[in-house]
Amino acid sequence: MKCVKVLLKDAEATRRKLTNKCFIDKRYKILSGKKYVYIPVVNNVYGFHIVDKKLNNSNYVTNDLRELLNNKLGNKEISLFKRAHDVVGDIAIVELDDPLLKKKKIIADAFRKVHKNVRSVVRKIGMHEGKYRIQRYEVISGDKNLETIHRENGVILKLDIGKVYFSPRLAAERLRIARCVKKDEDVLVMFSGAGIYCFVIAKHSKANEIYGVEINPYGHKYALESLKLNKFRNAKFFLGDVRKVVPKFSKKFDRIIMPLPISSLEFLNLGLQYIKHGGFIHLYFFSDEIGVKNVLDFIKKKCKCRILRVARCGQQSPKVYRWCADFKVY
Repeated sequence: MKCVKVLLKDAEATRRKLTNKCFIDKRYKILSGKKYVYIPVVNNVYGFHIVDKKLNNSNYVTNDLRELLNNKLGNKEISLFKRAHDVVGDIAIVELDDPLLKKKKIIADAFRKVHKNVRSVVRKIGMHEGKYRIQRYEVISGDKNLETIHRENGVILKLDIGKVYFSPRLAAERLRIARCVKKDEDVLVMFSGAGIYCFVIAKHSKANEIYGVEINPYGHKYALESLKLNKFRNAKFFLGDVRKVVPKFSKKFDRIIMPLPISSLEFLNLGLQYIKHGGFIHLYFFSDEIGVKNVLDFIKKKCKCRILRVARCGQQSPKVYRWCADFKVY
C-alpha cells in the first residue's frame, strides 16, 4: 500500500494537508510506529516521502458518494454525478445524466452501501405526466416494489411513488401552511394526493375539520390507509374531480389550499365560491420571476383580497419556480 512516511511529531499537520487535498485512502488505517507514522494515500503524492507499507483494512465505509465512486467512475463521469437526491420512505430517487446511464447500477449500489436505510434506488424517467401527474421510474437497485412508508413532520404516509404524486422537498412548506391554520378552522385541501397536507395540518394545528379531495383513486386509497395509521379524527377524504365533489359540500371553508401549481389558477373561481368572507387561500403556481406579477394581478381581478405573502417553494425547470401566494379574501 502506498503511504506517506512522516515523523511522529509532524503526523497531524501532514494528515490535515492530505485530507484537505483528498489524498488519504480511508479504506485503510493509519499506522503509527515509535518514530514514524504511515498515512495511506490514493496515489503518489508529490512533495511527500512515499513508501510501500502493509496496512490493515479498517472496514471504513465513507458517507460521501463521490468519494466512494472515485475509483469506479472516470473524471468526466464524476463531474456529471449529482449528489442531490430524494428519499421517500426507504426508496431513494436519483437523477442521472445520459452519459452515466451505463454506470447506473454501480452508482445505485454505492448509494445503498452508504445509506443503509435505503431498500431501493430508482431513477426518474421523463417528466410528470397524465391527469394524475405521475412520475415514471426505473428501479436500478433493490426491490422493485415502489410502495413505502414515509415519515414527515411527525406523521405517517403510505404511498406508491409510481402511482401517486409526492414531493418530499415540500415538507417545510407543508409545515408552514399547517402553522398558519387557526383554532377551529374548517380547511379544504384541493388535489390532496395521498393526504400529506391534510395530515400535517391535523398534526400541527387545532383545525375543526380538514377535507381532502383527490381525483386519483390510488391517492385516495393511500390517504384512507394513512388516516388509519395516524388515527386522526378530524380529517376526511373524498374521491373525485374537485369541480364535482366540492359543490356537494354543505359548508364553506376558513382556509383553502390549492397545491396543484400546473393548473390551480383554473380552479380559482371554484375556490372563491367556497371560501368564507375573511378566509385564506394558499394557491400554488409555476412561473418565472417576471410572470409572478401577472398571476397576482389575475387573482386581484377575480376577487377582493389582500396578498399576504408570495414566496418561492421549489423549482420546476431553469428559471421557472413553484410559488405560493397566500391571500385573504373579503
